[in-house]
Amino acid sequence: MESFNDLQFLLGCKEDGGLRKKNILPKYSKKKPLISIITVVLNNDKYIQECFNSIHKQDYECFEHIVVDGGSEDETIKIIKRNSHKIDYWCSNKDKGIYDAFNLGMKLARGEILCFVNSDDKFYSQKTLNFASNAFKNKNIDFIFGPVKKHWATLHGYKPWKIYFSWGFYTSHSTGFFIRKAAAKKVGLYNLKYKYSSDYDYFFRMIVKYKLKGIGTNKKNIFGVFRRGGYSSRINFLDHFKEEIKIRVDNKQNKLLILIIIIYKLLKNIKNIIKSIT
Repeated sequence: MESFNDLQFLLGCKEDGGLRKKNILPKYSKKKPLISIITVVLNNDKYIQECFNSIHKQDYECFEHIVVDGGSEDETIKIIKRNSHKIDYWCSNKDKGIYDAFNLGMKLARGEILCFVNSDDKFYSQKTLNFASNAFKNKNIDFIFGPVKKHWATLHGYKPWKIYFSWGFYTSHSTGFFIRKAAAKKVGLYNLKYKYSSDYDYFFRMIVKYKLKGIGTNKKNIFGVFRRGGYSSRINFLDHFKEEIKIRVDNKQNKLLILIIIIYKLLKNIKNIIKSIT
C-alpha cells in the first residue's frame, strides 16, 4: 500500500495552483490547530461553487483547503481557478478514482486534523469547523462523527459495534467525519483494490484493527449536508454488495455473521437487486 510520503503523482500533474504555490501559508496555533479540508471532484461544475462557499465562509480561520480534481472536462477547472485565491493548493490530473483522490488529498494535507467535503456536499453553517475544533480539545479522541443532513434525515451518533452490522458506515465521507492526521497515518491510506467501498474497509481498520477512539458530537450542531445523487448513489447495488462481502472476508470477520448479513441484505434489497440485473 502507498505511504503518506509518496507524492509521485504531482510530477505528472497537468495543472496546479493555489496560495501554497505563492508561499502564502495559513495561520494556526496550539489553541487553534490547523484543519485540512480536502475536496475531491470530477466534472461537477453544477455544485462545486456552493461547496466552496460553505468552506471559505467558515468562522474558524485556521484551516487550509486542498482540492484534487480527477481531470474534469466541464467547467470545473475554470471554477477552481476563479477560487484559487482562497484555495491553499489544487491540482488536476486523471487519477485511479475517488479513493486515489482521497489518498492524494491526505498526502498533501499539512493540518493536524483532516476532513473531507466532496464537491457534491457542503458545510451546514459557518460554525462547522468551530464545532469540530472544540470536540478535539478532548486529547483522548482520534476522530469524530458530526451530525449530517442526508435527504430528509439527520445522521448522528457513534456506536462502534455498528461497523460489524451496518452495510456501510453512516456518514461515509460526507462532511461529518474528522480525524487527527497522526491517527490517519496509523490506519494508512485507502486500499485501491476496492473500487466502490474502500471507505468501509478504512473505517473497519480504524475502529477494529487499530482500535482508535472516536465520539459522536452533539446532534444539535449539524456539521454538513450530504447531497442526494453523489458518487455513492450512482454505484450499481450488486457491485457494491459483492465488494463489501469481499471486504468483510478480507478483514477476517466471522463467517457465520457474514452469511447472516448477506441473507438479510438480499431479502431487504430484493427490488434493488432486480433493478441491477435488468
